Amino acid sequence: MAVRTDLFESPDYFQLDELLSEEHLMVRKAVRDYVKKEISPIIEDYAQRSEFPTQIIKQLGDMGCFGPTVPVEYGGGGLDYISYGIMMQELERGDSGVRSTASVQGSLVMFPIHAYGSEAQKKKYLPKLASGEWLGCFGLTEPDHGSNPSGMLTNIKDAGDHYILNGAKMWISNSPFAQVAVVWAKNEAGDIVGVIVERGMEGFSTPTTHNKWSLRASATGELVFDNVKVPKENILPNVKGLKGPLSCLNKARFGIAWGTIGAAMDCYDTALRYSKERVQFGRPIGGFQLQQKKLAEMITEITKAQLLVWRLGVLMNEGRATAAQISMAKRNSCEMAANITRDARQMLGGMGITGEYSVMRHMMNLESVITYEGTHDIHLLITGMDITGFNAFT
Repeated sequence: MAVRTDLFESPDYFQLDELLSEEHLMVRKAVRDYVKKEISPIIEDYAQRSEFPTQIIKQLGDMGCFGPTVPVEYGGGGLDYISYGIMMQELERGDSGVRSTASVQGSLVMFPIHAYGSEAQKKKYLPKLASGEWLGCFGLTEPDHGSNPSGMLTNIKDAGDHYILNGAKMWISNSPFAQVAVVWAKNEAGDIVGVIVERGMEGFSTPTTHNKWSLRASATGELVFDNVKVPKENILPNVKGLKGPLSCLNKARFGIAWGTIGAAMDCYDTALRYSKERVQFGRPIGGFQLQQKKLAEMITEITKAQLLVWRLGVLMNEGRATAAQISMAKRNSCEMAANITRDARQMLGGMGITGEYSVMRHMMNLESVITYEGTHDIHLLITGMDITGFNAFT
């Protein structure tokens, strides 16, 4: 395996670093250095083999990338949301699958346990998840219910001193290696409740999803529940209804809004370097108008997205960000990044489809990111409903 040197330099066309604190810049440097040292040299090889680099679990825990906004007393970083966004941006600059591992752990597993769990649940699970000793996953999407989670069939029934859980979830990041799953199921009253399921419970299995063309270095699987006995103390006591899972998705979507900018930055940086080195017709291709048009549009869209997520981060820190604002940022960043990967791929010509460069891997990964945590079209409808007051979902 050829060891590659990561020469990435972060574009900052509008001097947005001046809006970041010293702590933010330190966080970014630490995670960027980690990605350059531990992720960039290996990620193409893992993606080509469609294998999850399990060593990153402990590394991400040591870096503080799991639950950075969770209070220190539970093993988290006690950081603000801009720090969290910066972490996700740097991780996704390396690979969307690496960022997914951290996003799921922090926003979809640790957040609901911290926000809706009992004190005993927080003390039992959060420190182990924060350190990377345990990996977690989040069970909401089902084979027949993706954008319509309220139609879920996974159910939980009272059996005296415990509950019985039945059903199935799919497209679950981290599931093949997870020790803990936060699962959303309907109780006998039809209410959606959160359940903490642990590996080893009889009837609980996590089949791996194979043959993916996207997120190939990320572990994806199913969650299958066949009369699983769940102790009553494993129910999240402080939430009922779709508010629970949707509040988790808001946190994850915020991370994606930042993260996908990292993928776009990496493709822009790669295309810019290539345009200065690749000679055709006697001069570097960066000197031709069409190539400059592509690069100028890339840096413009990256800059606009940077401004949007920075402002969103300020609103998150102040507790004022709305779900619809987060939704807009997620959709915008995903579309922007997907477009940039395609333009960068064209600029690299035939080399753009090889593992010599990161562009095609980012391009394939983003096809998943633009779909999960709310599809491109669903986010448009969320914005549409927010500005008109009319529900177009049904």
